[in-house]
Amino acid sequence: MLTLQLTEDGSYTFYSQEFKQAFHSTSGAKEEAEKKFVQPCLLREKAAHSSSLQILDICYGLGYNTAAAIEAISQSNPNCYLEIIALELEDLVPKTAISHQLLDSWPHPIPSLLAELAQQYHLETLNFKAQLLLGDARLTLLQVYQSGFRADAIFLDPFSPAKCPQLWTIEFITQVAQCLKPTGYLATYSCAASIRTALQEAGLKIGAAPNVGRRSPGTIASFAACNLPPLSLQELEHLQTKAAIPYRDPSLRDTAQTIEQRRLKEQETSFLEPSSHWKKRWNQLK
Repeated sequence: MLTLQLTEDGSYTFYSQEFKQAFHSTSGAKEEAEKKFVQPCLLREKAAHSSSLQILDICYGLGYNTAAAIEAISQSNPNCYLEIIALELEDLVPKTAISHQLLDSWPHPIPSLLAELAQQYHLETLNFKAQLLLGDARLTLLQVYQSGFRADAIFLDPFSPAKCPQLWTIEFITQVAQCLKPTGYLATYSCAASIRTALQEAGLKIGAAPNVGRRSPGTIASFAACNLPPLSLQELEHLQTKAAIPYRDPSLRDTAQTIEQRRLKEQETSFLEPSSHWKKRWNQLK
């Protein structure tokens, strides 16, 4: 069940009764799409010097990240050909967003394009091509990789690791990284040490993305370290605690409970510093 929620920038999001979590920060759903995903991936800058761009939107949800990307790229270079592959578990959320006209605050023709995508799962125009792949992202991502699609930008936007660990494991993130171009960027709202460790294990360099509506920053990652805002000393030390032990899903088929229990067992036997000690130490320094 989805409950409509107004955020502080005037845009709406949904609250998921199933996951007990909102899809966006209460400070601004539209703002989060722009500042947590579009800006860190340098899409405007890339579009200005590119004839085509490819984007992989993992956990498409209401479609805000894709809408923000289309707007930014079309403003920077109207002639840039944009191809987007979006992954979503089912079509309920994108269709409900369309029925509530939640995308109407974006300029024409974005609302009509994404309405067609939500209904038909595929569309193609002169400068735009998009697919919406439905199902478990662990399976649909494999289709993306096997198709040869490689992204200039990847938006990694599942529910939080505590709610949906299946899409934050080392194995899944490694697959995600394999779909990223050597010069591409991956953006996520999460700064969890476990997720940053998984990104590093996948061969990516990591940096801090802007703090938008949350107490902590997001994460931006790429294969090259250029243009990555450095992590603070506090963030670096967090990666040396038990909190940095990643989620694992060797078969890419395990349940959330199994993945969570596996990580807890690994933390129990780890000799790393407890994150509570790290937190206490840094609180004393403030």
